[in-house]
Amino acid sequence: MKKQNPAVPAANEAELPPGRGPRVSAMDRALQVLDHLYETGAPAGPYAIARAIGAPLSTVYALVEDLVEKAMLSRREDGSVWLGSRLHLYGLAYSRSLDFLEQAKREMDVLCRETGETVQVCGRDGDFMVVLATAAGLGHFRISSNVGTRVPLNWAASGRLLVGHLPDAERVELFRRAGKASPTGLAQTDPLVLAQASAKAFAERLSVQIGESDFSVACVASPIRDVHGACIATISIVLPEHKVSSDTRRYADAVIASADRIEASLGFKSGGVRAA
Repeated sequence: MKKQNPAVPAANEAELPPGRGPRVSAMDRALQVLDHLYETGAPAGPYAIARAIGAPLSTVYALVEDLVEKAMLSRREDGSVWLGSRLHLYGLAYSRSLDFLEQAKREMDVLCRETGETVQVCGRDGDFMVVLATAAGLGHFRISSNVGTRVPLNWAASGRLLVGHLPDAERVELFRRAGKASPTGLAQTDPLVLAQASAKAFAERLSVQIGESDFSVACVASPIRDVHGACIATISIVLPEHKVSSDTRRYADAVIASADRIEASLGFKSGGVRAA
């Protein structure tokens, strides 16, 4: 029998939020624990995790103990837990398997030198766009998000491209569920408008966003498509909005050419429509 960690205070499950939903599997609970730590970006104790994910403390405590033993989580001196070393090894193995990401990183550096601006490679994580890699610009005005940063799909030029290949009804439902107001108040939230804009941007291989997620910041993105024509990632230039307004074509041509080269290097067939 496992002994309770004295650093973890006992608590009555009645203290947790009331109400019982459908039975949740152990695997789903484990993912909830890991997702909570990932999303908050900070260690937490079993009690705090249980309250956050709406699970019984006894369930979370037993699960945390098991994950710690398996090195999926690591325990701090104060009894809180954080992501473990085994997850890092899994992440490294996954990264090595992503040929497109390695090629995209090389192309990202080329595009960064060519434009002097910050360049990012982004992917999709459910209802969010996530930054997979970034190369900081050479000028004084540098804008970048840390690798792993997630924002709602409707805030970003890349977000719209990442779902542009999906069927119309699926895009509408996705934006109906995932569309959120942005800090600037400029991000579109109408699911029908977003779905149409997403399809158009994907067909033209170009999406431009100005000031929707951050004031005075713009993004010019192009999709990286697999052999089936689906968007597996995007490459984008992040820069001050006045530069895009004064020379949109330059940045559009550069980012589309980068996406073309990535697809060609991976042997993907090019089936998109180039923007005029």
